[in-house]
Amino acid sequence: MSCLGVLFSLGADEVKKLKDIKTDQDRLNYLQEEVEQNYFDQYPQRLAELDKSWDALHRSLTDGKLEYNNGNFPLSHVILGGEILYAEDDYIMVLKTPEQVKQIAHAVNITGKAFLDKGYQQIDAAEYGFPLTDEDLEYTWLWFDGTKEFWKLAAEENRYVLFTADQ
Repeated sequence: MSCLGVLFSLGADEVKKLKDIKTDQDRLNYLQEEVEQNYFDQYPQRLAELDKSWDALHRSLTDGKLEYNNGNFPLSHVILGGEILYAEDDYIMVLKTPEQVKQIAHAVNITGKAFLDKGYQQIDAAEYGFPLTDEDLEYTWLWFDGTKEFWKLAAEENRYVLFTADQ
């Protein structure tokens, strides 16, 4: 799989549908067949692609590790922090509430490249599985910086944010 990460800004009705689905496989099917298709086609302003940068981004914004709910809120919730909606190993779905989104949006907006660089330097290259390079840091920063408007809009519209990644 490609390990591509995407953030979706969801309304309460969509979140209810997602949570009401009983099995992980049905939830994944709904995400891929309904949410992804609709958002990529009709609501591109309500999604933010992260490519593969999400792994280094989460590590850089937390404590250097790739774990759920590590690090300090609100930056810990940019990627893996929040309510886990999918338990299998082939996909990640983590939901952030509108209240969390407002705090995340503010933190993301004031987080600069120097802060991200400092966090990036905490990453254990062996655990990460890739060399820590200036190019990788720049790649991570550019994808992160590109989410700032997404977070701002999601907060203003009082929406949930769902982080997804295929494994």
